[in-house]
Amino acid sequence: MWLRAVAVIPRISKDGWERLDPIARWLVAVRAAVLVMTLVAAGLAGLLALRDGRFDGLRFALVLVGLVFAHATNNLVNDLTDHIKGIDRGDSFRARYGPQPLEHGLVTPRQMGRLIAFTGGVALACGAVLVMVRGGATLWLLAAGIFFVLAYTWPLKHLGLGEPSVLLVWGPLMVGGGYYVIADVLPTGVLLASLPFSMCATGVLFGKHIDKLDQDRRKGVRTLPVILGEARARAVARALLVLPYLLVALCVVRGELGWPVLVVVGAIPVARRVLPPFRAPRPAFPPRELPPGVWPLYFVALAFHHMRWFGGLFVLGVVLDVLRVRLWLGA
Repeated sequence: MWLRAVAVIPRISKDGWERLDPIARWLVAVRAAVLVMTLVAAGLAGLLALRDGRFDGLRFALVLVGLVFAHATNNLVNDLTDHIKGIDRGDSFRARYGPQPLEHGLVTPRQMGRLIAFTGGVALACGAVLVMVRGGATLWLLAAGIFFVLAYTWPLKHLGLGEPSVLLVWGPLMVGGGYYVIADVLPTGVLLASLPFSMCATGVLFGKHIDKLDQDRRKGVRTLPVILGEARARAVARALLVLPYLLVALCVVRGELGWPVLVVVGAIPVARRVLPPFRAPRPAFPPRELPPGVWPLYFVALAFHHMRWFGGLFVLGVVLDVLRVRLWLGA
């Protein structure tokens, strides 16, 4: 179950939940499969610092663990808030694609509170140590992280600010801020290099919010797709699939990233397969080509599939760039 919970968001019954060990329960509750986005962002911060000869192992470990547990905390807070506000009640989108611990009776609100306290406590402890070790603007970065963890679900998501928040958090804040904490400086080029992946992460959120647009509209959750309408939201999602490639090319031309990062072109065939469905409205029923067990996820599943390919190749490209700089040019 540990491996399954990291690979997908498993559907699980109450009896199945009772048979899980504590670690498996935590992985299921925090939706561990989506934490890969944060692992990639934190990894990019560390790799870029390593490439520039400014890597610090202890700080990187604290950044990695702190960010992953902060993301996990946000997922738990999201479920608790939407449970309290009735957003996830009944046959909601969230309750259909995976276990919502509170709505499905897997935990009580008190148990969820303890889970949030533990998970958030780990993230906060990592941040506090980094503030003591690094100083400078680290305290402000920690404060920004706390704000987005607590405010994303409400009010940001309800005001059409959830998607811009993800663009900011998974790019400049995680990659740029992580680099700053690890390396003691923050070149503007790192901020630019942080945007291709954060655009992919934002595309995943756009896909999710398009999938549940009708439900969000009925329940008064004004996500950006609700404000824009489905057709415009799908157009933005398509742009978020294409722009990362152009930004990588720009970073290479400007010298912010080395030529090995162009390996991301290997994800273009995936993007070409994913783009056409975004040109049509969400189907009422699962298409035949959709793998079993994915529905009601549709646009989000397509965007997440592309994000895995692009993000994986982007990390590989940066690793190769680190080797190029540290071994070849360094010699």
